[in-house]
Amino acid sequence: MKVLPTDPAARAAVRQGVSVSVATGLYGISFGALSVAAGVGLGPTMALSLLMFSGGSQFALIGVIGAAGTPVAAIATATLLGLRNTLYGAVVSPLLQVRGWRRLAAAQVTIDESTAVAVAQPDPAASRIGFWVTGVGVFVLWNAFVLLGALAGDALGDPRAWGLDAAAAAAFLALVWPRLAPRRAQVVAGLAVVATTALIPFVPPGIPVLAAAAVAIVVGLVAPTSSAVVPPVDLPDDDMFADDVPDDEASTDSPENETDREPAR
Repeated sequence: MKVLPTDPAARAAVRQGVSVSVATGLYGISFGALSVAAGVGLGPTMALSLLMFSGGSQFALIGVIGAAGTPVAAIATATLLGLRNTLYGAVVSPLLQVRGWRRLAAAQVTIDESTAVAVAQPDPAASRIGFWVTGVGVFVLWNAFVLLGALAGDALGDPRAWGLDAAAAAAFLALVWPRLAPRRAQVVAGLAVVATTALIPFVPPGIPVLAAAAVAIVVGLVAPTSSAVVPPVDLPDDDMFADDVPDDEASTDSPENETDREPAR
């Protein structure tokens, strides 16, 4: 019985999805421990993790609660951070092309990690595999470790001392780094770094992430990508349509055909 697909791109997508799932899931220990420490019970903590399933929004919500903020402020902050998932949905929806209950399942696991792995793949088939492996993997491991953190509480100490927060960031960097080769991507990344660094001391957590996304949107609107740098699309071979063209018109010896083809060279 074959566990992994045979296609190299699909196998790479599975490996990336699993590694990102493990790195992200482990950090769920921190949320479970902090949520209970902030006064949120075990049941509400697990409900947040299972239903909201957005790490940034979850941490923001318990952060406001832990600081004695109002429920309205907590919900508003978590909702604001969750808006980025709407943008992710617009990116992955054309890749997945799912309907019915699968669309609902895809919406639940459309997060930073599943989107990053999906868009990092070279073809749509590998993108779909990477999305589902990462989304489902993170969902299972995140909730399992949230439960562990909530049950163990202070006995685990501060998970940041183990480097788990850096593990998730390192996994993202490994995915993003190969995509920074074009000069345009480097410019966008540099501007995003400047914007987030400037905002971090003055705005609530999560806002700098939205600002970084806004930078990319503005650059795309101001300087749209030229058609000359659009990646080539694999087109069917000409032989597939040979039967649809009369022989006298398809002949390469025809001067008219040579003239017609000249501009495309």
